[in-house]
This record gives sequence, structure tokens and C-alpha cells, in this order.
Amino acid sequence: MAALTNWLGLPASRGVDLRRDPVGSSLKPALRRGFVYSDCWVQDARLVALNALDASERGAIVLTRTRCIAAEPGESLWQATLQDPGGQRRKVAARALVNAAGPWAGSFLTEALGHNERPKLRLIKGSHIVVPKLYEGEHAYILQNADRRIVFAIPYEQRFTLIGTTDVPYDGDPARVAIGTDEVDYLCGVINAHFVRQIAPSDVVWTYAGVRPLYDDSAASASAVTRDYVLELQADRGAPLLSVFGGKITTYRRLAEHALEKLGPFFPKAGRAWTAGAPLPGGDIADGDFGRFLAEVGAARPWLPAPLAQRYARAYGTRVNRLLGDAGSLADLGRHYGGDLYEAEVAYLVDQEWARSADDILWRRSKLGLHLPTAAQAALSERFDGAALARAGGR
Repeated sequence: MAALTNWLGLPASRGVDLRRDPVGSSLKPALRRGFVYSDCWVQDARLVALNALDASERGAIVLTRTRCIAAEPGESLWQATLQDPGGQRRKVAARALVNAAGPWAGSFLTEALGHNERPKLRLIKGSHIVVPKLYEGEHAYILQNADRRIVFAIPYEQRFTLIGTTDVPYDGDPARVAIGTDEVDYLCGVINAHFVRQIAPSDVVWTYAGVRPLYDDSAASASAVTRDYVLELQADRGAPLLSVFGGKITTYRRLAEHALEKLGPFFPKAGRAWTAGAPLPGGDIADGDFGRFLAEVGAARPWLPAPLAQRYARAYGTRVNRLLGDAGSLADLGRHYGGDLYEAEVAYLVDQEWARSADDILWRRSKLGLHLPTAAQAALSERFDGAALARAGGR
């Protein structure tokens, strides 16, 4: 949870002799010199969910699985049409419209708003592979490849190593992005050029790919395109439109503050920026001391297995008490789907974090899909299928 709390300070960088330092034990002998620096980590799925939860608890209306299919600017208000998964439409009005649609930011401008100019967006696919743990230790590696790109190898979900990423121009539907066999081969090749242990595509247990919505700065290669964000404000047709191009996890809060600075003249009663020092839901751990917090969770719930207590504490922070409620034993957590997934967690994610499907639980709110046996995943899917049928019967 360190990345969700206040900054704690990190050790200074230093050079290392890879032939003598333990961090070099997994690498090929030809690699002799390296550098060590410290950084924070965050589980991306939890970061997204917790930002939405934070906004909701501060008064925002969060509509998941809802598209803005059209919007018209007026002299003082936007009139937008929203469509839910069932095809139902509703009209909403807003004093400003922020186009933060990521890889869909360009198509939103042309399709929903009817803009004719070419969007200043360049879509770059980045893919990752996950393999069984390559090495012992909690440290990650940044590998300098022969093509002048870097590839990361990062400890992942206790039993795995995450390897990525690629930079490939992309012009398809961002919702259908997937890794290519050439990308799998490329990432395996980079690992094999650096590590003693060799891997092959057959070792890959999971892959995922995403589309980076980068600002088009006319760079010659995909890897050279700027990762900085660009904000474009248009107010010549009445109510303001702010489009966001680019951005990344490490600057997302600064981007948000910058966006509100742009919109400030249209909202003279808006307050000052405050998010820089505010923890996300569950991140309010005393003094940022996760070790002490975990010990407190274990002491308060001695019946909770240590690995499960660790996962709950990492994923939910101080919200773990809301998840567990008055439970005094594992049996009190409800149906056991398999692995360490119980109904109490599923119900919490449905009630608090808009989970509506098994994939929401397994991949979009966690990475439990890497850990649960197939039968457990099937049981979870049946749970949601049954709930959907019950809702349909109720209507």
C-alpha cells in the first residue's frame, strides 16, 4: 500500500558489481556492472478501482459500462447522451466536458462530437507476459536491449515474474488489443539475453496488452513518442471541452490537478488542489507502516491464515475491516469458491466496487485469476450468472 499512502522516502541509487552483488546471481556472467535504485509499486487494477471509489465517496456519480454516444455544446451547458449496456439512453447536462477516454479520446472527438480535424493521438500497443518466477528476491530488473529499448522483469503475484513491455504502433479497436506472437518471442529473447535461466513461449502462463494513448509529436519510432501528457482546451463553441492526450500512472494526480487548473476560469468557486497528500480509500495506514498494520490485522483476526491476511491487507488496506465485518472464523466469510476466495470478498466488491462479473473479480479488481483453480473460477461465474437470472426474473 506504500504507493497509495504519503511519500515515505527511498534509498539513494548506487552502482553494483554484478559479479559480487547478490542481484547479479541470476544474470549471465558477461553482465558485470549495474545500477540499483528504489521505486514504489502499485497494483494497477486496485489503483483504478480505488480512484473511482474515492470519487464516489466524495459525491461523484460513477456509471460503469456506460458510453457517452453523443454530446452537443450549448452556450453554457453540454447536453450529452449516455447509453448503458442494455441500450437504455439518458440525457445529462454539464457545465464542462472532459474527454479523458484514453485510447478512445480521438474516436470520441470524431464519432460522438463530430469533429472533423485529425485527433492529435498516436496509439501504441504495449504487451506483457507472465512466467513462473525467474529468480528469488523482491527486486526488479531493467534490461537494456540491443535495440535501445528497455524491458522490465518484475516480481509478480508471489509466484510469477512479469515481463514487459513492447512498443508497437496500433490502429485497431483498443477493446480488442492482444499480444502478438512476435511480441512474445521478443520479450522471451530479451530475457534470454540477460538471464541464466532461459524461457520459451511455452512458459508463458498469462499475457495482457494495453494501448497507450500518446500525444502525436511526430516522432519517428513508437518508443520515441513522448510519454508526457498534453491538455487541449476548446471553449470557442460555448461550454468548455478539455481533451487529455497521453499520461501515465506516475503523473496521474498531477495531470488531474493540471486539468482542473485549465477549467478553473469556468468554475470560479472551485477550491484549491488537495489530492497530492490525500490517501486513497484504505491507504490511511498509520505512519504508512504496513508491517505494523499487517500485524494488527493478524492480532485482531487470529483465525485468518497469514497469506490471506497479507493479501487482504495489501489489496484493501484499512477497508479490510469493512470486508470482514463481524466475521469470527473462515466459515463466517461465506461460500468458499476455492483458493482463498470467499463470498465476503465477492460481496464486498459487488457492493463497494461495482463488480458485475467473474472477470471483474478475477482480473479487474484483483489478479486472482492467476491463482484460483479452474473449478473455482467456474463456480464464481455461475454465481454471477445466477444473480443475473434472478435480477431478470425480478423484472
